[in-house]
Amino acid sequence: MAGSSSAQTWLTPEAHERLRAELAGLLRAEAADSGPEDPDRYVEARHRRARIRHLRDLVHHAVVGEDPPDDGIAEPGMVLTVRYDDDGTTETFLLGLGDDAGSADLEVYSPHSPLGLALGGARRGERRSYRVPSGGTVRVTLLDAAPYGRHRERAAEFAEG
Repeated sequence: MAGSSSAQTWLTPEAHERLRAELAGLLRAEAADSGPEDPDRYVEARHRRARIRHLRDLVHHAVVGEDPPDDGIAEPGMVLTVRYDDDGTTETFLLGLGDDAGSADLEVYSPHSPLGLALGGARRGERRSYRVPSGGTVRVTLLDAAPYGRHRERAAEFAEG
């Protein structure tokens, strides 16, 4: 990814730590690289530097583990439950960064994905639609939007008792 966005990105503490560790590893590899001697190493070094720039921007501008307001509005850092209107199935997922796989029990959808873009700013009970790559339209209803921290607390209570 070229350039820097300088936009804030919501991350779980676990994802933030994973990204910091990845950045540290890439920086060590960069420092140890004596310079590309062949075209493959040159390309690898360019990709590594681009990833370093991206991670630095991401880690620097991250909002880490800070829950958004518990106002029922879909935004990054919220665990959303939606109903797919065509077949009635429901799905619960974290609206966050793709690197945010901080919870094994929860899928993570990017706010920039078609579903994430459609749901951004939606309130409980609101219907939204989005187009899929095949050209079809998917209609969803937002059933619930709860901060990630509240979801984790509920999951811990359920596991205990």
